[in-house]
Amino acid sequence: MPKKSARRTKRLLAVDVGNSETTLGLFHGPEVAAFWRLTSARQTADEITLVVRALLDGAGETAPDGVVLCSVVPALTAAWHQALARVAGVSAFEVNATTAKDLPIRYHDRSAVGADRIANAIAVRALYGTPAIVVDLGTATTFDCVSKSGAYLGGVIAPGVGTSAEELFRRAARIARVELRRPSRALGRTTEESLQAGVLWGHAGQVDALVRRLALEMRGTPGVIATGGWAAIIAPECETINRVDEALTLKGMRLLWERSI
Repeated sequence: MPKKSARRTKRLLAVDVGNSETTLGLFHGPEVAAFWRLTSARQTADEITLVVRALLDGAGETAPDGVVLCSVVPALTAAWHQALARVAGVSAFEVNATTAKDLPIRYHDRSAVGADRIANAIAVRALYGTPAIVVDLGTATTFDCVSKSGAYLGGVIAPGVGTSAEELFRRAARIARVELRRPSRALGRTTEESLQAGVLWGHAGQVDALVRRLALEMRGTPGVIATGGWAAIIAPECETINRVDEALTLKGMRLLWERSI
């Protein structure tokens, strides 16, 4: 498939395929012009192609000039590659430990670092400075630590907000599903209030405790940036988070793609 000239490439479609959600961002240069969240589902390349084209049409956009893919779901990766090639007419650049050539990774097994965590490290290093901790609140809550010199140090992986709640609902016969929103008080007087306080404020407390412990081990005062589908709900309840950037992973993908052309 022929490549389009890098000099003419101004619009980029970035796709981050996660276990629960797939996030898409359309960039006009460095700016996010459109942003979508989809439920991650097992789909054929034909189905994905129709969905992506419909999203672009709905935003008044034509086919992008370039595409970049980040996936932590191997079963979905091939179909997304095929669909994006059809939509854009060029092959997607895939984010992984091999393509992130200028990111020093201190993990024992470099290839074991998730593509989304690599993109987060690239983005926070370029956009917010280092040292830094990225708290990605998705299916899992991950903490990615970047040193003052810009190296990826590793971090923490914990069960995510929704994941923890769903497991509780599944295992506790007398606990029904509730809307996970900010409770009015910690001392719940109904089962709903008690669950909301336990799940949301409990997770916020976990974030703060882990950030403080990581900061001690990093021996500095890292900036703390939150991203992911739960960031807008959890981050305001945390004492340690400095900023929320829901498109952080996509921005890191764009930066990696730019360096590849």
